Amino acid sequence: MAKTVREIMSTDCVTASTKDNIYELAVLMKKHDIGFVPVVEGKKLVGVATDRDLVLRGYAEKHSGSTAVSEVLTTTVKTIPSDTTVDEAAKIMARNQIRRLPVVDNGDLVGIVAIGDLAVREIFVNEAGEALSDISEHEHREPLGHVH
Repeated sequence: MAKTVREIMSTDCVTASTKDNIYELAVLMKKHDIGFVPVVEGKKLVGVATDRDLVLRGYAEKHSGSTAVSEVLTTTVKTIPSDTTVDEAAKIMARNQIRRLPVVDNGDLVGIVAIGDLAVREIFVNEAGEALSDISEHEHREPLGHVH
């Protein structure tokens, strides 16, 4: 059975609320070293804000730090349900040229899948697994570090 994004998504998402202002959003991004923050009302996803949104729609438009997050967030967000296959998520990211996909079930944010999740968990893990398997087989054939 195909692996779903539920198995690889990050669930400990840093989020902002529509009650936050853009200064608080900037501090959140700095504190967590992130440039992408889902904006929620309760658990409902209402949009996302990126560091680019913050700069272009916020500070470059001369908005003060007390400006509401809702002034800078992107509300037309591509999302996927948690039962989406990893392959389909990768295709959606490629097609839409995006690096992160909020995972939403029944309107609620349940996680985020980043392009790094796909790469690390799907490609590199498989390659690392094969390499480790080759190393293990090699060690069983020829013990290393033994003096004869």
